[in-house]
Amino acid sequence: MHHAFRNIFKIALLASSCLGVSAHAQESEGQRDESDDNTIVVTGAVSTFGATKSNAPIAETPRSISVITSDEFEDRGAISLANTVNYTSGVTGNAFGLSSRGDFFSIRGLDAPEYQDNLQVQFGFYNNARADIYTLEQVEVLKGPASVLYGQAAPGGIIATISKIAGPDNLDREVVGQIGNFDRYQGAADLGFDLSGDGILTGRMVAVARDSGTEIDFVNDDAIVIAPSITYDNGRTSLTALFNYTERNSDASAQFLPLFATGCQSSQVSISDTGFCANAPAEAVDPSAYVGDPSFNRYDTESITGTVFVTHDFTNALRFEGTARYRDNEAIYQQAWASFLGNGTARILPDGTLIGRSITGGPAGSNQFAFDARLRASFETGIIEHELLAGINYQDVDTFDNQAFFYAQPTAFNIYNPVYDGTGFPTDAEFAAAQSLSESETRSTDLYLIDRMAIGNLILDLGIRYSSVDSSDAMNNQEDEEYPITAGALYRTSIGLNPYVSYAESFRATVGTDAIAGGPLLPRRGEQIEVGLKYQPPGQPIYLSVAYFDLEEDNLVDFITTGQTQPGLTISAKGVEAEVQLQFGDLSFDFNFRHQDAVETDATGVSLPRASLPDTTASLWTMWEPSTSSLSGLRVGAGVRYASQNESNGTAFLAANGFAPTPFRVVTDGYTVFDALLGYDFGNGLFASVNARNLFDKEYYSTCLSRGDCFPGEQRTVVGTLGFRF
Repeated sequence: MHHAFRNIFKIALLASSCLGVSAHAQESEGQRDESDDNTIVVTGAVSTFGATKSNAPIAETPRSISVITSDEFEDRGAISLANTVNYTSGVTGNAFGLSSRGDFFSIRGLDAPEYQDNLQVQFGFYNNARADIYTLEQVEVLKGPASVLYGQAAPGGIIATISKIAGPDNLDREVVGQIGNFDRYQGAADLGFDLSGDGILTGRMVAVARDSGTEIDFVNDDAIVIAPSITYDNGRTSLTALFNYTERNSDASAQFLPLFATGCQSSQVSISDTGFCANAPAEAVDPSAYVGDPSFNRYDTESITGTVFVTHDFTNALRFEGTARYRDNEAIYQQAWASFLGNGTARILPDGTLIGRSITGGPAGSNQFAFDARLRASFETGIIEHELLAGINYQDVDTFDNQAFFYAQPTAFNIYNPVYDGTGFPTDAEFAAAQSLSESETRSTDLYLIDRMAIGNLILDLGIRYSSVDSSDAMNNQEDEEYPITAGALYRTSIGLNPYVSYAESFRATVGTDAIAGGPLLPRRGEQIEVGLKYQPPGQPIYLSVAYFDLEEDNLVDFITTGQTQPGLTISAKGVEAEVQLQFGDLSFDFNFRHQDAVETDATGVSLPRASLPDTTASLWTMWEPSTSSLSGLRVGAGVRYASQNESNGTAFLAANGFAPTPFRVVTDGYTVFDALLGYDFGNGLFASVNARNLFDKEYYSTCLSRGDCFPGEQRTVVGTLGFRF
């Protein structure tokens, strides 16, 4: 943003903060009460340790926020964290189909980091255990830059998950059994206990045991999760300790199936080079095909996490909130696949034999100590009501991997007639000799200040953060300082129609030396302007949100023969999102829509669409829960999800063109799939349900890439659940 705007903003925030220090802190009476009898809430509510670090109503916050409760994502048949956001506008959670190595998201055209209980949980790739959704209370999505709240983050937004923890309101108990296709068997329990008899000391045990296959041959999804917590809450002070042990044994579901044996045989895939498929096999490889070897491939992860939550009310107007975490992750990742040979080059022979096989593997891990602590003060300065948040955030993260990589090894492996005998793999001695240890450490110390002000019906949000990031690895030791800001305004009307506008910034450190300029690489910086409307009429079960956004991130690096340099790519995205949630008697509807234009522009000004991301997505989930006595307890749900086409662009050096650089473009058609739920609550604690995702088992590709591989879309999954609450 222009320096003039930033200077005006800083003066305004400083003035509001100084007024707050001199004013007598008192409980604000003008803020709207969410329990007002005239308000019927049909959207979720953000939590204290959630995405916004605030309990302010979504309809009165000048940012786009979505909340998916555990009841909602269970009704919709989610079996992974990526599935939970399938009915959320602006978010893509399955861009590459089924993923067993992690949950990867795109928000507004950019990758999105994952946070849990206000602290980041993933660092790097393939070095940690992913969260099991049975341990989560809800998932929150904050769209747009969030660096004022969280420090380093992509400008598209963040995914924030909320853990199930003990408390006086969490004393229910349930045991649940599941059985599904692909040999899925799962048992889970969520048990609350009043340890003191008066609700002051409570406990909770959440546990999951799963033995499951997946739609990919030989790839399992086994897990053991134990997450006990204990809470002391005397009404003014709340202290919770949460322990989580997660062990997952799996393999890579992404098999990088050759474009030559998938896209060439499909009417859903278009390839710019018409000669690429000239000698392609007539038969497409099965979407469940496994290109590795069960005796070698594995992706096993383990994490041990301890988290502490603290809140304390000094007065009705002054509150302390904090969370701290220690987390240790370990992973062993080994995989083999058909080697990539360059854009526009087939990776297999016409008979299906791999031209070369690449093999990688070794241990990896990360450990984290982090805390976020803040004071929240409510007070008035004349006609202005303030909610001031002042916090400190510290994080120390170490990562390592000790990987070996063998490229294009000779092999007789045939993708149509696979033989899994372990031949062609390096010996243990060869593997150990090829391993290379890589280590890194990132320490950040941040201060942030956010003032939420109400002047009658006008709400103003102003925030600023000071972030100091120290990054080091074998080649670099770098320090970065950033001052991201955010500003927003929303006007509340008596009919519940609230227009708003906001501006926000982001950054994320880029470690390394500029090969041309010679100095350290600059952080990637992003900014966004958002304009929207939120509508929640008093006394009506209706919520509508429409937003237009315009965001950009620059300072991406360009890779040259001597290293990295800036400027490189600039990513920009413009689009419109809409969410509608409403209820008519026993019927409820949740509609979501997003259309965007997300592009990458290189240093020469050439722009291309962001790879593998649809421009348009839409979804509708409908629930029928009859209230008549004869049908009471019945739950019927139906959903539809649509994604438009996506594309991937690269440069090929083809012999037919004299090895001159040639654009190589692959376009993957869009798809529409349906989901369904049938459930019944028997009224005596017993409940049952059947969920189906991709109900009609539509075969499609999520995306195909110019480098030469395709990712099948998720196949039909059917899961039956039987549980008992007591």
